[in-house]
Order: sequence, then C-alpha cells, then structure tokens
Amino acid sequence: MNNSTSSKSKSLFTRTSIALGVMAAGIVATQPALAQEGFTLEEIIVTAQKREQNIQDVPLSVSAMSGESMDNIRSGGGDIRFLSGRTPSLVVESDFGRVFPRFYIRGVGNTDFDQNASQPVSLIYDDIVFENPMLKGFPIFDTERVEVLRGPQGTLFGRNTPAGIVKLDSKKPSQETDGYVKLGLGNFDTTDFEAAIGGALNDSWSGRLSVLRQSRGDWAKNRASDIDPSLAHLDDNEFLEGYTEYAFRAQLAYESDDFDALFNVHSRDMDGTARLFRANIIQPGTNNFTPEYDRRVVNFDGKNEQTAESFGGLAKLVWDLGEYTVTSITGYETVETFSRADVEGGIGAVFLPISGPGFIPFPAQTADGIPDHDQFTQELRINNNDGDKLHWQAGLFYFDEHLVVDTYNYSDRSDTFDGFAQQVQDTTAWAVFGQADYDINEDTVLTVGLRYSDDEKDYVAERILNPFGGPLAPVRVNPSDDNVSGNISLSYVVNEQVNVYGRIARGFRAPSIQGRVLFGDAVTVGESETVMSFEVGVKTELMDNRVRLNASIYSLTISDQQLTAGSGVDNANQLVNADESTGQGIEVDLEWAVTENLLVTAGWSYNDTEINDPELSITPCGAPCSFTDPAGTVPGTVSIDGNPLPRAPETIASFTLRYGVPMENGEMYFMTDWAYRSEINYFLYEAPEFKGDSLLEGGFKAGYLTADDKYEIAVYGRNITDEDQLIGAIDFNNLEGIVNDPATYGVEFTARF
Repeated sequence: MNNSTSSKSKSLFTRTSIALGVMAAGIVATQPALAQEGFTLEEIIVTAQKREQNIQDVPLSVSAMSGESMDNIRSGGGDIRFLSGRTPSLVVESDFGRVFPRFYIRGVGNTDFDQNASQPVSLIYDDIVFENPMLKGFPIFDTERVEVLRGPQGTLFGRNTPAGIVKLDSKKPSQETDGYVKLGLGNFDTTDFEAAIGGALNDSWSGRLSVLRQSRGDWAKNRASDIDPSLAHLDDNEFLEGYTEYAFRAQLAYESDDFDALFNVHSRDMDGTARLFRANIIQPGTNNFTPEYDRRVVNFDGKNEQTAESFGGLAKLVWDLGEYTVTSITGYETVETFSRADVEGGIGAVFLPISGPGFIPFPAQTADGIPDHDQFTQELRINNNDGDKLHWQAGLFYFDEHLVVDTYNYSDRSDTFDGFAQQVQDTTAWAVFGQADYDINEDTVLTVGLRYSDDEKDYVAERILNPFGGPLAPVRVNPSDDNVSGNISLSYVVNEQVNVYGRIARGFRAPSIQGRVLFGDAVTVGESETVMSFEVGVKTELMDNRVRLNASIYSLTISDQQLTAGSGVDNANQLVNADESTGQGIEVDLEWAVTENLLVTAGWSYNDTEINDPELSITPCGAPCSFTDPAGTVPGTVSIDGNPLPRAPETIASFTLRYGVPMENGEMYFMTDWAYRSEINYFLYEAPEFKGDSLLEGGFKAGYLTADDKYEIAVYGRNITDEDQLIGAIDFNNLEGIVNDPATYGVEFTARF
C-alpha cells in the first residue's frame, strides 16, 4: 500500500465516522413509522462479558448466530469454517482441512501452520479455551449459540485474544425433556447424522447426550498414471477430500437453591485426508488456473492421510452466597493428530526420470503429528449480586499445556521416513483480572476492566534425521513475559430504541516459537505483541423491534505484531515482529422482520490493514512467482512495508433470507444465504500468482415443517453456483494451489421431541 492509498483509506475512515454519527442522529430523531403487527425480533442473550446480557446492552462489537440460520449454513457436514464471512470481519480458513482452522478478525490472524502455533483470535468452547490449533476444529453440533467478539478481549479472557474471540456454547441440560434426530444424505456419498436427548433425571439432576456422525466420499481422483504409467496402482485408490468423523458430548447438571454444577465430557475421532496441494495449477504472472487444471483430478505419488482424536472434560461449579456468586471452571483437553501430504503436489522431480505436472524441483512428502498433548485450565471468579449501581467481577486464571510435535520427511514413494524432528513445548500462564460496571445514572454506564498476565514457555527442538545433512543437537529457548491489559467503555441509552457506546481496549499475545528444524537449523521467537483499539458504535432496535441495526467503527494499532514469514525460497517458516501494524474499519449488522413470514439478515464490514516497518524484509517465493515488492535491506529479500496483512480482505459481506408460506398443517419455507469476501494476499509479500480473487459462495434450503415443529424435511445446496477458485497456495516449490470445495446438495430429515 503506497502513501496515497493509505491517505485515501484514512480519508474514507474519517468520512465513515461522520456518516455513522449522522446515521445515529437520524435514528434518534425518527420515531418508528410502522404500527405493531404482532411480530418482533427475538431478544438475543449473550455472555460476551461472562454474564447474561441482551446483546444490545453489551458495549462492544459482537455478533451472535443460533438456531435455524446456523443449521442451514452447515448443512451437509460443514465444519467450523462455515462461520467464515457469516458475521462482519470474520474469516476462517485452513491449509490442513477440518482439523486446523485459522481465524482472523478485523484482518488480524496468524498464517502459521505449525502445530504449536498461537493465534490472536481465541476459541472458547463451553467456557474452556481451546489453545492448540488442532483443538479448534472440534465439530459444532447441538449448539445453543455462537458469539463473535471483535476487538481486544484483554480483561475477562486475557492471553492470545488481541484480535477477538469466537465463543461457542452447547445446549445445556434442563428439567424439560427435549431432543432431536437429524439425518442428511447428499452427493459424494455424504451422510450427516446428529441426535440429542436431554431432560430431568430427578428433581435436582438433569442430563443431555449429543452425538454426531459425518462422512463424505472422495470427490477428487488421483491420476498419477497419466504422468507415470508405473503408478497405475495409485489411481482412484486414494481417499481424497473424504472423511469420517464421530463426536459426542455428555453433560450432567445439578441445580439447588444455592449451588449449581455442570459436568461436560466430549470427544472427537476424525479419519480423513489432508488438503490437496496441486502442483503448477497457477499461470505465471497471474492467479488464473492453467488449461490443464481440473478440480476433480490430482497427480500424487505419495500418501495423503489425516487423523485426529481429542478428548476433554470440564466441571463448572457455581455457589450462590447471597450477596456474592463464586464460580469455578476446571477444564482438561487432550488431542492426538497425524497429517501426511504430498506437499509438492506432483510426481517425481526434474532430476528424476519422470516428473510432473510442470516443473517439480524436488519431491516433498512430509507429515506432522501430535503424539502427546494435554491442557489444564482453572478459572475462579467472584461477582456481586445485589449491586444497585455497581456490578463487578474478579478472578484468577491458570493455564498449563504440554505439547509434543513430530515432523517426518518420507523417501519418494515410500513409507520409510528419512527425516525426523521433534518439538516439545510446555506453557504455563496465570492471570488475575477484574471488571466493574458503574451506573452513572439511569442512562449511562461506565465499564472498567484490568488484567495482569504472566506467561512462560519451555521449548526444545531436536532433529534426529535429515535427508540432506546430519542431526541437530537440541535447541532450547525459554521466552517469558508479563503484561497489563484492559478496557474502558462508556455506554449511553439515547432512548428506548438507541444505545451508543465508546470503547478503548488493550490486548496482549504472549511470545510464540517457530522451530521447524527438519530442513533448517533456526528456532525463531516472536516477541510479545500488544494492540490498542478505539471503537465507537450504535445499537438500535427500530420499527417496533422489527429491525435490529448495529454498527461500529474502529481503529487499532498493533505493536511488535508477530508475523509468519512462510516457506518461500528458504523452505522454512520463521517468526518475525513488525514494528507496527494498523487497522481501521466499519462493521454493520442488520436483522429485519420484513413481514410475519419474511426475515432478512445482512452483515458488512470494511477492514483496512497495513504493515508499517521500513526495516522489515523477508525472503519471497521459492516458486517462480512475479513478486512486486521492492528489494529489502538484506540481499535476496523484499520489503513488506505498506503491505496489507495476509488473508485480510478489505470487504466481507453476508446475506440471508427466509420466507415461509403458512399451510393448513405446517409451513413451507425457502432460505438462501450468501457470503462474500474481497481479494486477499496469501503471504506477507505481494505477487499476482499468490493473490486470491474475491469469492462469493451461496447456499439454499427449502423444506416443509409441521405445525407442531416436530418434523421437518428439506433439500439443501452449498456453493450452489459451483464456484471453482484458488483459496490458498504453497510458495516454496512450484506454483501450487489449494482450491475450494465443489457444489454439494442433499436432503435432510429432522424429528424433534
């Protein structure tokens, strides 16, 4: 981004700030024009501040998804990536597939694919932080609500939340008996089965059991023999882009007058394939596909496989002491994974008798796995119950994680590995935090929060085998840091329809370590990053609560941002710290009950990011790409000063529509949903080959629901326009890419009781 572009963006931000103020003023001056017609939007309750609140009363930018709209979008076995683009400023993507999602909020995320990578967006599942990236792909099923908290959450949630939080809450047990069974069948032999049942066990105890089983056959075929006839035995025998996944969740809840308890045990077992890396599918000098590209065909001479098993549990204990409530949340998580891929995406190499498609400098068949992992968390907090004007909470948090990562390199076309390296990382963190809301008057609330965090890692990396050299003696690092983060906000009730707020927040991400030493000798440490964010917003409910329109504008500055310099010409990842990165943007959420039978929702965001560090240079692509950045301070490097953050689209937009047709014994309904993101850079440097075009994907669902809501049958489609597009790339070997899934469709039957 040059200086003129930056000035233009800042001018746009200024103009938008003025426009938002004018919009708020117009809302204040306008009274609802339509009379009550017997239908309104339902109140949305969230726990973004660790207590139940109407989403309109929370002084920060937050979106929520629940119920039918969420179930529609994940039809056909969609994993957590279905959330991408469904709320303003949120992107979810993966170079691994279903097991390693990467989250970005307001353009801020982490492209690191190492299995000890930290992310600036935290995933909180049923009050437990899922820290390791391999935990974050746990399936979403029997879910009450998904919340997206944008901006630093450095008080109540703390470490590794400078960009925001994705928060998931399962449906909890209750004394009321209810449940459902859902079966879906689709193309590519897709099956999607879910079931849940819950209810009272006696007057004090209740339980809920939820299960999931999803599978899909392969939709890509290996045509290795087209290049090397001796590989005919590999044709069609690979399980490519298919998977089988099982998950369950069992919960027990106890309720009494002064004590509540919730126990949760959950597990996942996934057997499938890694992402398909396709050699030389990008035309040099462009990001267009080559004429030979076919989404349904790959050419591999190596294996492609992926497994993930996880198990966890939690105990949430709540004591009502009259004036105070004490809450204890204890969590344990463990995960084991293995993922092997034909990383160069082709066959052989240029120095071997046969290779292709296109130029293959060298074969690369590698695997990463987590053979040993456990995470323990403990939170203890207290809040007051009878505050007239002052509502406060304070707490302690402890985190302990042990992680082992194994990395393998395989001999060409063999199960024998000729390279092996191991990383062992132990992380210990603790924090003390507090937040208070003070009602200055009946219309104005001041919120102040503060958190002290202490974080330490003990890390060792060792290479035992190397196909190109000798072993590497253990390399040890021990980064640690402490930090004070927090927030202050002021919210004001203008009238019954309009709230406005302003928020200043500081976030913190602890030091990270990158030690991919299978082919290199370096272990790099990303020093702590901090972010300061300024945000103002307006939250409105108009037309007798038929319209909910929320909007915010923000500006953020990240100091010492941790960035991942990808494989590139060095064929090795490393962490670097940018002196400063900036972001600014606008976010709008809309829900509109147009008529009693027509509901429309929409979201839109504009996020402008920029790296500001004239001294920061990185090595560019190893593939023959046409990078456009100027030369860096070190020979062979390029400067990334002024570039946008990777995987950070400027525009994200979403739209859903549901239209119901009442019938004598039920309802016919029609739903459609669309998600759009503008173009992105895959890496820190800029090159036309590694730029993703704008992407628009849509879905539909149409069905019949009985009058008592007990039975439902529907047909669905995902990516209904069959968009075929590059969504990721590998830059160290050749012009290889990753593409999106083809169109899927099917039928679902649901029974509720």
